[in-house]
Amino acid sequence: MTDAATTGATGGTAAEPAPPAVVLREMRWWDIPAVLALEREMFPEDAWTEGMFWSELAHARGRASSRHYAVAEETGRNGRNGENGRNGEPGTAVGRIVGYGGLAASGGTGDVQTIAVTRTHWGTGLGARLLSELLAAASAFECDEVLLEVRVDNTRAQRLYERFGFQPIGIRRGYYQPGNVDALVMRRTAPGPAADAAHDLPLTEAGDPAAAHTPAAAHTPEPDAVPTAGHATTEDTTEPPAAPAADPDEQGTTIHG
Repeated sequence: MTDAATTGATGGTAAEPAPPAVVLREMRWWDIPAVLALEREMFPEDAWTEGMFWSELAHARGRASSRHYAVAEETGRNGRNGENGRNGEPGTAVGRIVGYGGLAASGGTGDVQTIAVTRTHWGTGLGARLLSELLAAASAFECDEVLLEVRVDNTRAQRLYERFGFQPIGIRRGYYQPGNVDALVMRRTAPGPAADAAHDLPLTEAGDPAAAHTPAAAHTPEPDAVPTAGHATTEDTTEPPAAPAADPDEQGTTIHG
């Protein structure tokens, strides 16, 4: 008997498999290699280093956390990570990382550090989903405002941010190097549009790639940011590997936000 679910209208061609779903989850230390590869693909001129991601994740957990980083991961057809993956834990089959985003919070101000989406997922609304995730984190951190920088020539991203309630407040000259491109500084203050505004965005407007990014030279990690085994929580299933030593070039001189 022919299975209608696996044949075409003429009865001879198997239907195309459904594309994998994409789920958002917390970024963990074992995601850094995949995120770093995507970072270098999306931002070849000012990509973050491995140590910079370590420094951010060191402040993403615990009662005094001030960071939130999320990854977008493709899942299997049953909604699971690979075949046996569970929460992206190391040693299990996991899906492909196709995007990520991060937010820093301090003194009631949230700062969107980066949003990146792989080219295969441009125009799918994934960028808007990541932004919604970061805005939800800003609310959890009790931020009164959220700031970000975006290239002045990236008008598509600017339209997306405007739909989320961001407004231009200034220009940072030559912020993106080596191209010497200015950055438009945008701010969102409460109440603003709801974070789920992404649901109202047409796909062609909802998924701009690499819409926000703090250049490596502008990254200023907090003191003592390199994680050690002491940063692990009871939720960790394995001990993290030794973290790389902090790179002096990561300190930067430009304060973001």
